Amino acid sequence: MISYLKGKLAAKDPTHLIIDVAGIGYHVNISLSTYSETKDQEDIFIHTYLHVKEDSHTLFGFHNESEKKMFLSLLSISGVGPNTALMIQSSLSADELKQAIVSEDVKTIQGVKGVGAKTAQRVILELKDKIKKEGLYDDAEKISSGGYNTIKNEALSALTTLGINKNAAEKSIDAILKNSGNTITLEELIKLALKNA
Repeated sequence: MISYLKGKLAAKDPTHLIIDVAGIGYHVNISLSTYSETKDQEDIFIHTYLHVKEDSHTLFGFHNESEKKMFLSLLSISGVGPNTALMIQSSLSADELKQAIVSEDVKTIQGVKGVGAKTAQRVILELKDKIKKEGLYDDAEKISSGGYNTIKNEALSALTTLGINKNAAEKSIDAILKNSGNTITLEELIKLALKNA
């Protein structure tokens, strides 16, 4: 198994890199996010995964360990091959993908070219608990305006579970979100709402 490559960047393309390691040029398939993270520096270090089939050995590269972990998680799903996993990672940022999985957003995942409804559902079903358990998705990540309703609902659910009156909790959450300008984490929101409710 080739875990990483460290060498000179010989060529760079949105779909692949060629890395010269001691005079040998390795062709490494990459996602668009790795492409955008890879600067045109001379020396490069990239995490890799070697996919072995009867007729080919293909290297896939990642700018960081968490992108590689997500790629391997996607590969573990029946019906998701390395090219599909790379397509998912090229179409959705790591945060968008994790958010879609955790919030069971089939449409977002299905929006990726080559991913059908059944595959999108399998991705969510098989990775949701894993992402939460392994801490791949951190509730403390900042929300985007797309996650606004999700964070509001999760906070409301948590507060009512803690015994806060639903109407009071809702007013408190709305006021906090209005003042925070969408840059608050779920944890911070619940803490502030508990103080204000």
